[in-house]
Amino acid sequence: MSRRHPTGRDINGIILLDKASGLTSNAALQKVKRLFNANKAGHTGALDPLASGILPICLGQATKIAQFLLADDKCYLVRGRFGQNTDTADCEGKITQQRAFEHLRLSEIKACVQSFVGDILQVPPMFSALKKDGQPLYKLARQGLKIERQPRPVSIYKIKYLGYENGILSLEVACSKGTYIRTLIEDIGNKLGCGAVVIELRRIGFSQFEIAQSIKFDDLEKLKTDDYKMLDLQLLPSEKMLTFESIFLDKLQSIEISFGRKISVKSADNLVKIFDEKSVFLGIGQVENGVLQPKRLFI
Repeated sequence: MSRRHPTGRDINGIILLDKASGLTSNAALQKVKRLFNANKAGHTGALDPLASGILPICLGQATKIAQFLLADDKCYLVRGRFGQNTDTADCEGKITQQRAFEHLRLSEIKACVQSFVGDILQVPPMFSALKKDGQPLYKLARQGLKIERQPRPVSIYKIKYLGYENGILSLEVACSKGTYIRTLIEDIGNKLGCGAVVIELRRIGFSQFEIAQSIKFDDLEKLKTDDYKMLDLQLLPSEKMLTFESIFLDKLQSIEISFGRKISVKSADNLVKIFDEKSVFLGIGQVENGVLQPKRLFI
């Protein structure tokens, strides 16, 4: 049987897409892949369909770093509505409980919100991409199944109060990987005794990048030409997304690394970005006890 040959372009880089609300992360990925006519694409840190904001789309060899971006910190704008609980913890789910909230004092709400800052435990929602025996939880939830989930440690670095009116709470949340904002809002509402659901969610920060550095799909479409030059200018090099320390090798070391061999370096134990003697990005390595071992190479 003959192997299928790719028909798209071998384009490499990352688009910081400003995903629109109502679109799944995979649908956004496929639209960008088709627009760039890319052979290969992947996304990192999936957003709920309800959510908008920064969604890094990796094209070509940049997909090799996707797993390393999952650990990056995030920042969100969120609006939550008091008085309800739903099976999805957002306004698109089925209402499971309704409770009064009108008696709440603003000082009480603010104090409750700030009590979630720090290292906390969260129980992941059933409507999530986490897997149980190979099945995503959201698929099991749609079958009416409810699986026991263990609390997981996450870090809430900062919660900025933005406003409260008619049962609608607005916050800016800076947090670690693995944090579910839907769960945070639900937990705040439950602690106040009234329940709460997310009605709007926007990711405004991803690692060192801010929402102003992202681009909407409609604006990307306007840049498409037959030679793709304007589109390709929007691509970030893979190494720009990584916050690891950089290590620069000499010519001999670069050759050794290209063959997957370990080399001695003067660097602290950690993940690092590897560059050759001409400052060309070679990939990602792991330093342990003064020895650099390649993990994902671009050569």
